[in-house]
Amino acid sequence: MKIKRHEILLFFLLLSIGCERTEDKNVRDSELRVQFGYVGRNACKDCHKLQYDLFIGSDHDDAMDVANESTVLGDFNETTYTHLGVTSRFYKKNDHFYVTTEGPDGQLHDYHVTHTLGIRPLQQYLVEFPGGRYQMLPLCWDTRPKKHGGQRWFHIYGQERIAPNDILFWTRMAQNYNYMCSECHSTHVRKNYDRFTETYFTTWSEIDVSCEACHGPGSEHVRWADAAEKGQKIDTQGYLGLVLRLKESDNATWIFRDQEKGTAERTVPLKNRNLIDMCGRCHARRTIVHEDYEHGTSLLDTHRPGLLEENLYFADGQILEEVYVYGSFLQSKMYMAGVTCKDCHEPHSGKIYLEGNALCYRCHMPAQFALRSHHFHDPEQSGGLCVECHMPERTYMVVDPRRDHSMRVPRPDLSERLETPNACIKCHASKSNQWATEFVKKWYDKLEQGEIHYGEIFYAGRRHYVEAQDDLIELANDNRAPMIRATALHLLGNYPTTGALETLRKNIQDPDPLIRAATVGSFAMVEVKERFRLIKSLLKDPVRLVRIAAAQSLVEVLSLGLSGSDEQLLQSALEEYKQSQYINADHETAHLNLGVIALHQGDYAEAESCYKKAIEIEPLFVYSYINLADLYRLQGREADAEKTLQSALTVDPDLAEIHHALGLAYVRQRQVDKALTCLKNAAELSPETARFTYVYAIGLSSNQRTDEAIQVLEKTVELHPYDRDILFSLATMNRDLNRIDTALVYAAKLVNYFPDDLSYQQLAEQLRALKDYER
Repeated sequence: MKIKRHEILLFFLLLSIGCERTEDKNVRDSELRVQFGYVGRNACKDCHKLQYDLFIGSDHDDAMDVANESTVLGDFNETTYTHLGVTSRFYKKNDHFYVTTEGPDGQLHDYHVTHTLGIRPLQQYLVEFPGGRYQMLPLCWDTRPKKHGGQRWFHIYGQERIAPNDILFWTRMAQNYNYMCSECHSTHVRKNYDRFTETYFTTWSEIDVSCEACHGPGSEHVRWADAAEKGQKIDTQGYLGLVLRLKESDNATWIFRDQEKGTAERTVPLKNRNLIDMCGRCHARRTIVHEDYEHGTSLLDTHRPGLLEENLYFADGQILEEVYVYGSFLQSKMYMAGVTCKDCHEPHSGKIYLEGNALCYRCHMPAQFALRSHHFHDPEQSGGLCVECHMPERTYMVVDPRRDHSMRVPRPDLSERLETPNACIKCHASKSNQWATEFVKKWYDKLEQGEIHYGEIFYAGRRHYVEAQDDLIELANDNRAPMIRATALHLLGNYPTTGALETLRKNIQDPDPLIRAATVGSFAMVEVKERFRLIKSLLKDPVRLVRIAAAQSLVEVLSLGLSGSDEQLLQSALEEYKQSQYINADHETAHLNLGVIALHQGDYAEAESCYKKAIEIEPLFVYSYINLADLYRLQGREADAEKTLQSALTVDPDLAEIHHALGLAYVRQRQVDKALTCLKNAAELSPETARFTYVYAIGLSSNQRTDEAIQVLEKTVELHPYDRDILFSLATMNRDLNRIDTALVYAAKLVNYFPDDLSYQQLAEQLRALKDYER
């Protein structure tokens, strides 16, 4: 996996502790197997030879292994590779593999490669550091054939220079294997981070992904099989001793009921998404909320799947960053029809059952979909392949193309407005979106039956456009795919209105935990006491992620005080939330979260300690400095706040949030000129953040520079046409300068955009009265 800078905030894992440690490294695997019921793949091969052979023969493209002559695919025969001025050397010594490359001090050092990760289309390499810490080298081996551009060394960030003072440098936390990668590349992984000694004791039952990674611990099943072979009958937990039976018990199949439609339908509706959730554990953009994964339970009991969020997905749900498959598939029509992963993929090899269109034709009749009148391309060329239009590829990690599993109809007509890619222009790169749109309209007459695409709604919702609210409410309440509904509910948090709140209240008891968890976060719009009343029932939700999300949302209640059973209920869920941070105490954001809890508990000393620990772990994560400075503000320690923010500026001089916070610090110190300079910097560095421009304009107006303030706001209102604060300021500032007609224009927009807010109606009436008085 390749991490981007803007993704660092999205990657803090909410984990929980509860791991037992075994001091003898040589016996830990066998002890773990007995303790948790893991028996290893060799126990499976006698009875499940076909599946075992498929599994072993697949080579597991993401497999982890010990670095040796049989597992290392890269060229370590005294070769060198130069990347943006840094020349690295790859060599062997005493049957071990080494790389000489740039270290955290900017100098070249020799590093021992202990493990490999992956087989196709690239292989990565791990280096062990003190304390059980493993780091991913940025230098990878392209395992593709030479004729396809492979058999070469390359840098995971392509032509981007990642220097030692970059948060993405390979020895920093963002490239730590224990934290970022381990769960999905071995079986029954336990990260086992000790926050007191600050060391790892990461364990696994098998070093790569094996049978029990998907099927769960197999000891009961082996016990049942041994008894059955002897003609005995024993009581076991689960079906035949299996923790999870991945084969559906409803005997469903796919049939063509409607020949004219030409699409197969499932004979029995899919009862649950157990199999999809099991795959989603690794094939999802997700964070961990608990380390004790239980096969057959909701994925959300241990993980937090990412929604269709900005910087992860394009507005229309197409893959942008490395989000894998789960979030894409859960927005698809295929998922809603009851399709699961194993309908297309042989689960043991991971490969698709058939190549080319033959796979799709199993459910989509060739008589309907193999016609040129359907795809309008030469059937002998790539344009005639279903996946090229409906599952376009996007390349990650330089050489790894992956298909988008949202399985969508190409919409070139939306690309210009939504800033999204489309399959047409991906192939016809020299053509325009308009060119592709004209052909699509010519071929199909109309697009998606003229419906508004949810991408149009999400695009507007991300920008807080007023007209998106009703559409978001409709999406949230509709019988849509869960990922679409959950994202709509998430975006409704931008709309503090009666209609949005009613929709959130309606969905907090939805049977799908993904919907409940997404809804909780949007209640931040509600005053904290009322918020507690509305969502306190979720503090005892059956799914852990929902409980933790509710506790996180209600941390502020601590400073207000509760009594009796309410306090006990919150404290119990909050303790679970805190435990989810302790296991992840190797990452700075866990301490940031713990600091917020301490802050609301009134324990300023503990909050300060947490924020400082976050800075110690990753000095380049500047949000820790901002939180620490705000804590000093609360304590009246303005000099310390200023010093902390100045330190943050040395780390990231172009981050608008730092300039904004420093500007406010100077306001409190009555250093007007310095304050306005910093606030202006923030507004210019991040024009997409309306709040920064608004505060800068208020600063100008407060210092008798109202004309300048209006000019600033008039410029930014073009980017943020529905921002309440900006529109209100333009109305009142123009009113104060006796520009009543102009003020009325902005007041009218407020009344039109926010009809539930009586204060805007009162402002408009006041302005009309002033205008009548002047006459």
